[in-house]
Amino acid sequence: MTRYIYILIFCFQIQISPIWAQDANDDFIIVLDAGHGGKDPGAVGSNRNNREKDINLSVVLEIGRLITEQLNDVKVVYTRKTDEFVELGQRARIANKAKADLFISVHTNAIDRRSKRKPQGVQSYTLTLNTAESNLEVEKRENSVIQLEENGEEKWSYSNPNSSESDIMYELLQDQHMEQSVDFAQIVQH
Repeated sequence: MTRYIYILIFCFQIQISPIWAQDANDDFIIVLDAGHGGKDPGAVGSNRNNREKDINLSVVLEIGRLITEQLNDVKVVYTRKTDEFVELGQRARIANKAKADLFISVHTNAIDRRSKRKPQGVQSYTLTLNTAESNLEVEKRENSVIQLEENGEEKWSYSNPNSSESDIMYELLQDQHMEQSVDFAQIVQH
């Protein structure tokens, strides 16, 4: 089965203060995350040479090169620069340690060539409680890599996502940067 490959970029604002409120003397810090890697190939094309982890890494390295060349006041930090497996928690720790202003995770989706749908455009995700159920399925699929992590099921759990307490915690975490996330997603879409 031959598959078309297309790129999906997840972008999350991770700092409390808005981008534009940054001190003029500080570099803007972007963490670029090449999704999957090492023992986690991600989506794989029919000829087995088209692996998501390789495409993601190439795209992230090129984005980083372009940013570094063209934006002097932007510092680029990578979660990985080689074909290695980086656990989800470690990706977050890298971004937090760098005090990142923006976290961009690049993913590549695949679609069966026989599908009537043709890949085009950009997918942007901003999670809200109104769309939480459908977005949770995307999140679970993309984060299925936890099965490759040591004690992954214990560290990461989607247990009881429909409880009132879970909804409140989820909403508080999302609301912190929702407006900035939506603004950035609109920029990406345009």
